[in-house]
Amino acid sequence: MAVMVILIGMASCKKYEETPLQGIKRDNVYDPLDKNGDFARQVLSDLYTSLPDGFNRVRADGDNAVGDFLDAGSDDAIPSVQNKVVEYYKNGRLNSTNNPDDNWAAAYRAIRAANDFLANVDVVPVDANAPKTIQYWKAEARFIRAMNYFEMIKRYGGVPLIGDKVLSQDDNLQIPRNTFEQCINYLVSECDAIKGLLRVEPVADSDLGRITRGAAYALKARVLLYAASPLFNGGGTAGDPTKKALAGYPTFDAGRWTLALNAAQELINLNAYQLTTAFNAAFIGRKNTEVILAKQRAKTFDLETNNAPIGYTTPLSNGLTSPTQELVDAFPMLNGLSITDPASGYVASNPYAGRDKRLDNTVFYNGIRWLSRNVETFEGGKDKPGGVAVQTRTGYYLKKYMADFSAATAYATQDHNYVIFRYGGVLLDYAECLNEVGRTTDAYAPLRSLRLRAGITAGTGTDTYGIKAGMSQEAMRAFIQNERRIEMAFEEQRFWDIRRWKIAAQVLNGSLHGTLITRSPAGALTYAPYTVANTTFNQRFYLMPIPYSEVIRNRSLIQNEGW
Repeated sequence: MAVMVILIGMASCKKYEETPLQGIKRDNVYDPLDKNGDFARQVLSDLYTSLPDGFNRVRADGDNAVGDFLDAGSDDAIPSVQNKVVEYYKNGRLNSTNNPDDNWAAAYRAIRAANDFLANVDVVPVDANAPKTIQYWKAEARFIRAMNYFEMIKRYGGVPLIGDKVLSQDDNLQIPRNTFEQCINYLVSECDAIKGLLRVEPVADSDLGRITRGAAYALKARVLLYAASPLFNGGGTAGDPTKKALAGYPTFDAGRWTLALNAAQELINLNAYQLTTAFNAAFIGRKNTEVILAKQRAKTFDLETNNAPIGYTTPLSNGLTSPTQELVDAFPMLNGLSITDPASGYVASNPYAGRDKRLDNTVFYNGIRWLSRNVETFEGGKDKPGGVAVQTRTGYYLKKYMADFSAATAYATQDHNYVIFRYGGVLLDYAECLNEVGRTTDAYAPLRSLRLRAGITAGTGTDTYGIKAGMSQEAMRAFIQNERRIEMAFEEQRFWDIRRWKIAAQVLNGSLHGTLITRSPAGALTYAPYTVANTTFNQRFYLMPIPYSEVIRNRSLIQNEGW
């Protein structure tokens, strides 16, 4: 499909109107004689491609090279190649003409395509052979539309809501932004409207990857979580009243946390999902009990070749992502205690021994087993040889999402579907909401479930699974924020979490670190922290700038504060 996006992605060329699918005429796409709905089904499949896929996706416009994880724009990682655009989010180079994660045009293309599908698909008689198919399809399209709006709201605050209209160049495209509150209300109403129209879990294997009612519940819960969070719940940075209403709620309301809590509870009460037994099992394979929605991908080992350590020539890996020491230090010991706790048993000269097993599933560190040898990230080691353009800048490589190739000699194709919503994330949402409404004691249960699955030992005292008993709301908040960081690393949560919590100015004004490992002739290793990036974060970075080109085209758009 070819689409000319102007302003908000709604003005389109005639090719889109007449040939939506590779030369197939529009009348054939929405054909009242097509009982199989083959072409309409393909349109819906194309809509699914607009769902988030966070694997190595951030790159400069026109750059066809493999990109970076968005987390490399947070305090959790840096790109292994220097001067990549993802670092604009923490080096001050972000602006309204240079935003590597500007999704404005792409989101409105998807929204227009969804509206066009919704306006026309009813004529396709597929229900005669498969009852409720049109109902499911339309609900799925509405979810995809809502998801694209949410992706914009995270970035910009309130955006223009188009409703069900299929706009063309003949329409008035000088459309103002809706307020943040109006956008949240719209998304919640859409999720409520479609949750009873979608497939109910469990679905047939032939429908794996389709949007189900659980996804609608999950999106509603996540939307309300963001709406209740400090950045949007009366804590925005805008001073002008009009801009303040666009960027978030103008005033704080504690009741918004209750709404978010109730939404998470509704999803839990479906009893349709549960944690996988093994942490990594949530990310490998086509089907498991934890995933609520994942973007389906073909079987590949591209994740391994793009991100695994570089010292393996057969198969070759590119090591594009370098996790930071800050992320590694966030993982506790196997007893659940922070490495800064004197009782934890942490030994600085043997820093990876006895750690939370999630660390082994998230990061390659020196000595971990991979492809039948130990990873070498010490200076001069096979995976940090020096003198090459791309290698770890921190002493670590990304391991999250990868299958177990520790004893293999080559990669095999894997199901690397990108997880958008999973039950582990819902439990973290739930714990956060419980704490914020003052039910701190109740927040312990979901956190214990996550730590039990992670292999953290229960212990014998009152501080089970390393979670201090009797924490204050403030202490529990800090604990949840750290647990979310390590449980959901590289799932495109940390980048947004530090913004919605309004702590980005705290964690991204300073330095990020790696570990410099040296090996003596006798083989003894020493570890020393060193600075790998100096970072800066301005208050205006909490929301992204609306693209300059869109503001110029549409004089009704109000730019975000500071841009």
